Amino acid sequence: MTPAHATIRSAEPAECAALSDLALRSKGSWGYDRDFLEACREELTVDPGDVDRLRVTVAEDDGQPVGFYALGGEPPEGEIWFFFVAPELIGTGIGRALWRHCVATATRIGLSRIRIESDPNALGFYLSRGAVHVGETPSQSIPGRSNPLLSFEVENARRD
Repeated sequence: MTPAHATIRSAEPAECAALSDLALRSKGSWGYDRDFLEACREELTVDPGDVDRLRVTVAEDDGQPVGFYALGGEPPEGEIWFFFVAPELIGTGIGRALWRHCVATATRIGLSRIRIESDPNALGFYLSRGAVHVGETPSQSIPGRSNPLLSFEVENARRD
């Protein structure tokens, strides 16, 4: 599948379970074990209340979610809460299409900066999009673990 086949649209509260499952499958593609993923389950769960509050946006193909992101916050700063692509479609352009949509949304709502707490394995994706690694932040799920903290200046968005 290519991004040309994906439709990007606002999420519906009824699909939160499918999105949560997609997030766990995507996280699991990095080789994390069952205990690690179980510890992350709550953090990776999309609740119906998140859909509007966090501007949850879905890429779908043939009626199935294949990726999604959530962009919370109010001007001037937003935050990416979720950004996941189905494991079998990583590298196909779905993430890039979602990123472009996310940046367009950030621009439309007046955000100048986006804060990103990244999985270490996703760091390269965000850096390649123009985000800057600004530090580390404690994991919300795993005591003693830290994750990369990034900042993205919306006005400097790459147009790819």
